[in-house]
Amino acid sequence: MRDIADLTGVDDPAWPVVLEAVENGPTECVVLPAEPGACQAALLQLQVTARSLLGAVVLNSGGMLLHHGWLRVYGGSGDAQAGMPEVNGFPAEADPAWAPAAGLVVAHDVLGGEFALNGADPARFGRPGEPGQIVYFAPDTLEWETFDGGYSHWLLWMLGGGLEEYYSTVFWPGWQEEVAALGPREGIVMYPPLWSAEGSGDIAGTSRKAVPMPELVAFHVDTARQLG
Repeated sequence: MRDIADLTGVDDPAWPVVLEAVENGPTECVVLPAEPGACQAALLQLQVTARSLLGAVVLNSGGMLLHHGWLRVYGGSGDAQAGMPEVNGFPAEADPAWAPAAGLVVAHDVLGGEFALNGADPARFGRPGEPGQIVYFAPDTLEWETFDGGYSHWLLWMLGGGLEEYYSTVFWPGWQEEVAALGPREGIVMYPPLWSAEGSGDIAGTSRKAVPMPELVAFHVDTARQLG
């Protein structure tokens, strides 16, 4: 297991690349402050270096809020918003034998959609794609979908304007105000649900309310299981 000095003491850290994408890209983004001790502990568990974009975000931020808070990218620490260790259930102390079996959750959107970095055997957990590839659990289909490339490609594409394209079919009039009213650990549940013909056909006409994000994610997973 590499120590924290090896993971952070790199000649070409990726954090300036992330900041440049945030500052110069078209996607509105808020970088949440980092708690250094927690971020270093998270990086130590992940065993990725600050040379990678994943390592840079984990080491240097408490997460990122993209497009007025629509997408929550997890960082190494968490206060009001959950951090990557909490979302993924990291052990209390760094454990070289531990890994998130299905894959590492890296972000949620406000509808409970989940972005994850595939683990070593995606098919075993019913996921498409290759190890290390980003996949997305979509609340409008209740299925996992592949995304081209890994974490770096995904994050830069989202910051570069891809987010609006990716979600263009699910935004509804006035969504910004509803998202702004959410707590940092809440998402939006819809009725009729987004995966139904009624919900997807008239998103603006659905009934919507705030619920805790873990509850929303669990609801999607349970529904997908019940529907086979």
